[in-house]
Formats: sequence, C-alpha cells, structure tokens
Amino acid sequence: MTKKLSPTLIKKIKPIKLLCLDVDGVMTDGCIIYDDDGKEIKVFDVKDGHGIKLLMRAGIDVAIITARESNVVLHRAKNLGIETVYQKAMDKVAAFEDIVKKKQLLPNEASYMGDELVDIQLLRRVGFAVAVKDAVADVKKYADYVTARNGGYGAVREICDLILKVQGKWEEVTARYFE
Repeated sequence: MTKKLSPTLIKKIKPIKLLCLDVDGVMTDGCIIYDDDGKEIKVFDVKDGHGIKLLMRAGIDVAIITARESNVVLHRAKNLGIETVYQKAMDKVAAFEDIVKKKQLLPNEASYMGDELVDIQLLRRVGFAVAVKDAVADVKKYADYVTARNGGYGAVREICDLILKVQGKWEEVTARYFE
C-alpha cells in the first residue's frame, strides 16, 4: 500500500464483505463507443478484472450497479463471475438496499465505487465509499478514499488489493503466484 491509511479508514475497510461497482467511469474510462450498426463497445482493464477475481476468491462478493443498460456489461459480469448486476438503476440506493437485504449484509459491510453525481447518495450510505481519481469534484467530497488511478485504468484493482491487504487476505489469495 502506497498511501498511509488512518485507523478510521482501516476500521471502515475491515468489515467489507461486498464491493459494489459503477460501470462507466469506474470499470471503464467513461468512453462509450458505437460501431456503424449502433452496437456499444466498452473497454475494460484486465488488471481490474483480475483484482475482482482475487477479491471473490477471498470470499468478498462483487456487484454491479449502473444507471445505464448494456449487453456489454452482462458479458463482462459473466466473464468475471459477477452474479449480481443491476442495470437501469435510476435509484442506486434502492438497488443497493435490495442487494444487501438479499445477501443479509449491513450497509457498513459494503463498499461502493463511483465517479459521478448520481453516485453521491449511495456513497453516503455504504461503509467504505470510494471515488476514482477522475471523479467529479463534488463526488470526491463524499468519498472515504480517492484512488490514485483513473476509472478504467486500474482503479478497481487498486481497491481490490487495498481491501485484501487491510483484511489480511492478500497473502492467502496470491500465494500460488509466488510459489
């Protein structure tokens, strides 16, 4: 970990059992590309994907909550093994509350990563609120942690690694790479 973490921040990260992610601007750089047929194309960072897999290997669940709808998101979620995907979530707090209720978690056991104004209410609700480096300034005000990396360029991996290290699970889930 490059940033020195305060005891308060560590206390917020320790109970995390669920990481909820926005898509555009968090899992991607926020660019949306359309081909000539109108099909949407998104670019995802493979390192973010590996971080998500490491987190899930450690028993921490991952969910997607996005206001937009895209088949690309469903493909990415399936590829990563993310089963909980809420698209067209105009009320992200309601989607989040549904998720934690179904998973029998408390709000302080969940984290959310966002970048845009629509994310503020949910950032205020979770136990560990994260904004990506290139989030709009007003969003960063509500974050417990702002990533060193931009959305779509390793910000998700940064948070996955951080959670694993703070919870003491890093060595366990990465041991096979160092044998």
